Amino acid sequence: MSKQTYKICCFFSRKFKLKVAEPPEEVKSLFDRYSENALMSVDHLHRFLIEVQGEEKVTKEDAQAIIDSFKDYKRPNIFHRKALALDTFFKYLTGNTNSALSPSLGVHHDMTAPLSQYFIYTGHNSYLTGNQLSSDCSDVPIMKALHRGVRVIELDIWPNSTKDNVDVLHGRTLTTPVELIKCLRTIKEHAFYASSHPVIITLEDHLTPDLQAKVAEMVTETFGDLLYTPGPEGLNKFPSPASLMKRFMISTKPPKEYLDAKIAKEKESESQKGKDSTDEETWGKEVPDLKHAVEDAGKDETDEGEDNLDEEDLDDGDHKTQQIAAPEYKRLIAIHAGKAKGGLSDWLSVNPNTVRRLSLSEQELEKAIITHGTEIIRFTQQNLLRVYPKGLRINSSNYNPLIAWMHGAQMVAFNMQGYGRSLWLMHGMFRANGGCGYLKKPDFLLTVGPKNEVFDPKVKLPVKKTLKVKVYLGEGWYSDFRHTHFDIYSPPDFYTRVGIAGVPADSIMKKTKTIEDDWTPTWGEGFEFPLSVPELALLRIEVHEYDMSEKDDFGGQTCLPVSELRTGIRAVPLHDRKGEKYNHVKLLMRFEFA
Repeated sequence: MSKQTYKICCFFSRKFKLKVAEPPEEVKSLFDRYSENALMSVDHLHRFLIEVQGEEKVTKEDAQAIIDSFKDYKRPNIFHRKALALDTFFKYLTGNTNSALSPSLGVHHDMTAPLSQYFIYTGHNSYLTGNQLSSDCSDVPIMKALHRGVRVIELDIWPNSTKDNVDVLHGRTLTTPVELIKCLRTIKEHAFYASSHPVIITLEDHLTPDLQAKVAEMVTETFGDLLYTPGPEGLNKFPSPASLMKRFMISTKPPKEYLDAKIAKEKESESQKGKDSTDEETWGKEVPDLKHAVEDAGKDETDEGEDNLDEEDLDDGDHKTQQIAAPEYKRLIAIHAGKAKGGLSDWLSVNPNTVRRLSLSEQELEKAIITHGTEIIRFTQQNLLRVYPKGLRINSSNYNPLIAWMHGAQMVAFNMQGYGRSLWLMHGMFRANGGCGYLKKPDFLLTVGPKNEVFDPKVKLPVKKTLKVKVYLGEGWYSDFRHTHFDIYSPPDFYTRVGIAGVPADSIMKKTKTIEDDWTPTWGEGFEFPLSVPELALLRIEVHEYDMSEKDDFGGQTCLPVSELRTGIRAVPLHDRKGEKYNHVKLLMRFEFA
């Protein structure tokens, strides 16, 4: 039987002929409505852009520019310089200039409020090239993050092997170090490649005072007048992004607080001998051995694990004997980090005379919102909250950022070199506001109600608006993928997943039917998404290729901020797993709000 089957298979012919994408019926109908004698003139196109695409401010000159862009298009029609035919109209709709997000919108949020009123594009362990345990440390991922628009770069700083200089590495792991000065120079060189808004450098400090002084010298020499320092009185309110254009800020725990925390920790440890250790006392534990680390690395992003101590809470070395901190180092710290003494309520206490940054692990946050959700939002109205991945994410995966955002956390720290849906959400969120890396938080996260109440993401609110999405067709896989990538003997069987990531009441995913054996699938399916908090909603789009016997193949993804979606029929370019845009793969979709 198997031999017979094999013989039959040998006669299969590979059918990879490409069918050219054709305008869907709805597009043809619209063209007929906005054309005359099969030609869409400037006036016709101008009216289409206003009435269908919702571009109220578009001019006839803009419409003419679209038509002029096809002046070299090879067509027999002699009127092609004055109007669009159906084929050129369809090419315009699927072209790069007709994107779902406006390329000309730029930075349009109010950038004059304090930093605490913004979500900030934040990296975690920004120097790692791969996993958290054994990858190389390098300035290259720092450069890549800055080119993407990341505004917060995290560096773990340790004494080098001879204790006379400073390296960047993930401590107590097998990661190879990179010199701090190299990272600082790379930050300065590439900081404003994608955005002119300020870059914050968060330091995980494991240094002795003499090396802290050396860091102060490096930072001062590298950034000079571009470094923002608040002065000896500190800050009672954070400056605004607009006031810090092309400037740098340092954020870490001040040295004296490190010393006090270390001594207090040791005293507490001595008095608690024999008792169960707390999360903070587990800092001294060795990292998991390589065998178990590799096993953990395969876990899904949603896997639960043990709490991970905030690495800022303690530093390395015998600081008990170090009585003199480096004053020049302390003066450079613009954003003071650290937890107040006591429990969670103390950590979240608000001092009207000073501002600070608090760091919580993803699990600490998840536990805190159960009992202190209101306090967290109140804290983030004035202060900065940084959330970072749990320690067991050795494969550099990430967590659901919406949990932190909906509670006002500004610095949702992500492993930018990682993979997965969580990172796609991060990419999508910061496509807004011109990709500058700072997003003004919605007003409901910044205000207090008449009864002193604040926003509660768990409460189901009335629907504010409904997003209508129609998926017409897809194209470009034939150009960007090997022709045997999806199926060996036939074209792929694509389907699209469309949904919302946002507050719990709004989050949902839906799916089109599967189109078999087609490189240019046409679905023509519509979906509706009622949104109670559209300000925090992200539109998730994924394409997969159905596989009956194995896991479905990945065919592209993107994530778009609902707040900046352009209505009308739009081209939606798709990206690979790492977030890099494909050259040709895109969907044609329609967006409407009701």
